[in-house]
Amino acid sequence: MVDFCVYLFYRAALALIVALPVRAVFALGNVLGFLAWLALPNYRRLARHNVRIAFGREFGNAKTSRLVRQHFQRLGANLLSGMKLNSMPLEQVVPLVSTEGVEEVHRHLRPGRPVVLALSHLGNWELFAQITPHYFGYAPLGTVYQKLGNRRIDEFVRQQRARFGVRLFDRSEGFQEAIRLLRGGGMIGILSDQHAGDHGLWTPFFHRLASNSPLPGLLCKRTGAALIAASLYTEAPGKWRMTFTPALDQPNDNIEELTAKTNLAIESEVQRAPEDWFWVHNRWKTPRPNWLLTEYKRGVFVPDESAGQLQPFRILIRASNWLGDSVMSIPSVRAIKNGRPDAHLTILAPEKIAAVWRLVPEVDEVLSLGKMSLPAVRRLLRSRPPFDVGVIFPNSLRSALELWLGGVPRRVGYAGHRRRWLLQQVVAPLPRRGPPPHQVEHYLDLARSLGVNAEAGEIALARPGAEPGRFGLCPGAEYGPAKRWLPERFAETAAAFGGHWVLFGTARDKEVGAPIAATLGEKCTNLIGRTTLEQLIEELRRCALLLTNDTGTMHLATLLGVPVVSVFGSTEPRLTGPLGSRSAVVRHHVECSPCFLRDCPLDFRCMKAVTTEEVLAALRASS
Repeated sequence: MVDFCVYLFYRAALALIVALPVRAVFALGNVLGFLAWLALPNYRRLARHNVRIAFGREFGNAKTSRLVRQHFQRLGANLLSGMKLNSMPLEQVVPLVSTEGVEEVHRHLRPGRPVVLALSHLGNWELFAQITPHYFGYAPLGTVYQKLGNRRIDEFVRQQRARFGVRLFDRSEGFQEAIRLLRGGGMIGILSDQHAGDHGLWTPFFHRLASNSPLPGLLCKRTGAALIAASLYTEAPGKWRMTFTPALDQPNDNIEELTAKTNLAIESEVQRAPEDWFWVHNRWKTPRPNWLLTEYKRGVFVPDESAGQLQPFRILIRASNWLGDSVMSIPSVRAIKNGRPDAHLTILAPEKIAAVWRLVPEVDEVLSLGKMSLPAVRRLLRSRPPFDVGVIFPNSLRSALELWLGGVPRRVGYAGHRRRWLLQQVVAPLPRRGPPPHQVEHYLDLARSLGVNAEAGEIALARPGAEPGRFGLCPGAEYGPAKRWLPERFAETAAAFGGHWVLFGTARDKEVGAPIAATLGEKCTNLIGRTTLEQLIEELRRCALLLTNDTGTMHLATLLGVPVVSVFGSTEPRLTGPLGSRSAVVRHHVECSPCFLRDCPLDFRCMKAVTTEEVLAALRASS
């Protein structure tokens, strides 16, 4: 019933428009477009966003706003004019349209070579179906058509278009008939400038990756057709100009190259009359959920000449608050960075962790949180160029609030701590059989949910050679005493192994480290509580190996490529053990482990069971 009422309204409006002169219809559409500009703020914002993508470096705010207003007016004028012209005899329409480049089409079509017209939503694009038979009626003509949502309006529009002699091919019914028409020496027009969704080829449009239909290039390759871009500009009120480019195709071009060339041709057309293009379409739409592009069927194609000119797709990652978790999330960050060639990766991290992220070459920028309040984080994020998406590694409510307040339009993360309402893309944990996977998989699953085939791989960075005989020892653990091996056994092991030992830890670990330092004497440098994270990184790099409990320093050492021997007790190495091929774990799996408690309520049997001889053997095997 609603569709029928809309159809009746459409026919009534059409009857009114048909009764008016062309210039009056154009003027009426101009006024209605201005009213739409006033009444539709969401579309106004979308148009401004698109104009900034295409012309951001050239247009200021005033010019952008003026262009958007002119576009609404021009769009209204052309839509109404198209309805009027569609009801007029062809001999009355022809004088209203001048031409440019028609001979280029004749040059291919008259000898019998088929032609594919790459059309764009410029000016009065609906006029193509009506006017082309006047110039090219000696050849079979067709256009690829997508059904309208209202069945009755769709049937009426199809009838109107078909009466001019242009065959309509429904996209949903395949393209065999269209191919047959082309092989018969015909010409087909295809609107080629809209977002093509998941089945499109991702290639630059105004130097920003967009999904594009490969259909024009595909039909050209299948039929040997010439590929020509065509447009219909508004020349004056009630006057239009139809233009055709020289053929875009070369004999050895593949479908990807033809699609990229089509985009470049449409770019030039839009730059010629930007107010005429359809800016209220979400051309550079961020797909959901797979905005990482590596798994798409047609993939990504960036011409060599465009590789250094891509506009960045700006990704903000809210990093974990803990050192160990940050290191374990690095494979996920790498996968996200490598998921699309235009990725620009910004890490938002606590100041105490920021130095780690500056080590990772895939990270383009690090923003430090410090002790910022939420309003301060909001100001920080909004002072940066706008982000396209945000990925939230912590499960906290605050981390999601930070990105929401910062204006990040697409926020991705696990639904935890009553924050689902702050996320546009909620990641569901993947079901798995068997024992729980390593924590690194928790972060990798997040990357996989975005459309990338991610694996942990080797986490270590390249590093300069270590100093022989210099070893690191980390006897503390921030989580609690249940994760700490006995200090006296650390001291015994280090003394028996030999070399010079450097003690690491936070100020809280001074009490644990004091007896070890006393035992080792001159064979020890005690840096517990005396290093910043930056200094810890530099000191660790000099060590030939690290002996440690389950700590953040353990994970940092694996990132730096330092061989690690770690002693586990209350925690589970399958979940949080050191990553990489140069790591060893010493552990006794007693009946109560892993308990994940901070303090042992029993007799500390898991740690007491680990002997000095076992750890010494692991050290010798790793050295």
